[in-house]
Amino acid sequence: MKIQLIKANDDLLLSKAVTTATELLLDGADPSLAVEELTEEAYRNDDEQLTMQRLVDAAQTPPFLTDRRVVIARHMGRFSKAADVGGLVTYLEAPLGTTDLLLVWEKGVAPKQDRLPAIPKPLQAALEAAGAEFIDAGIPAGKAAGAWLDRQLAASSLRFDRAGSALIAQHLGEQRSRVIALLSTLEAIYGPGASMSSEQISPYLGESGDVPPWELTDAIDSGNIAEALDKVHRMIDAGGRHPLQIMASLQTHYMRMMRLEGTEVHGEKQAAALLGMKGSTFPAKKALNQTKRLGNGGVRKAVELLAQADRGLRGESGWPPELVIEVLVARLANLR
Repeated sequence: MKIQLIKANDDLLLSKAVTTATELLLDGADPSLAVEELTEEAYRNDDEQLTMQRLVDAAQTPPFLTDRRVVIARHMGRFSKAADVGGLVTYLEAPLGTTDLLLVWEKGVAPKQDRLPAIPKPLQAALEAAGAEFIDAGIPAGKAAGAWLDRQLAASSLRFDRAGSALIAQHLGEQRSRVIALLSTLEAIYGPGASMSSEQISPYLGESGDVPPWELTDAIDSGNIAEALDKVHRMIDAGGRHPLQIMASLQTHYMRMMRLEGTEVHGEKQAAALLGMKGSTFPAKKALNQTKRLGNGGVRKAVELLAQADRGLRGESGWPPELVIEVLVARLANLR
């Protein structure tokens, strides 16, 4: 008897993890006999209320024509309150030995949930007491995301040189989960064990992926107009960010410089303290260094450009929002 709970911050990775976990639980058994998969529609009673009764009944059902049953519960994120999970908590106190239970902590689809809730504490405790395995198949945050991508490339049967790996990382940006489909495509075309060059990889990369805001501000701070425009296009096209969202990131970036301008701050720790930053002082260091590079006049000019573009985004100029933000980015990068 195995109990697992799977979650991920990406639908593709979640789907892959569920498929892999199901295959391992089946261990060669016929899925048509052994698997029962429930979605949120199965949780709705005659009054259209969500209830776990169908899931509990499935978990308690003995196998037929097979040694074990695998019960897969999708869209478990619908049950966000302690009162919602009472039936499952009770079942977990004495789970059926012939049922392997795979809970998929994901958002519902009809209507779609805006955010995935936390696992209710009673359910978390009951799972832990029952010896459940918790599987996080998502991409980690921060620098660990780059290491995750490196691991996917290393685990592939294909061999990538440094240039090829760098090309994939740069092109996919924040949309790192696309590497799963990319690796499948490359392996199907070139065969397992092939050595991959940048020239072989590039035709199959597709559109450039989203990038985080700091990549845009880094490009602006370096004065690289072409790179800054590429980053902002990726944030809009691949990332689906509205120009007003990008404007908010730029305002935060330059407001830090405004607060540092003219102060007697020396070093990133003092800068972080003045800016009220906690944790890493690296963003404060970047703001301090850029304030020094631009000088008083440069920082003030940047703020003037931001104010002008903000009015343009709110209809003053008559330009499309995308054009307003592109011109702003180019002008800010030109200050460098």
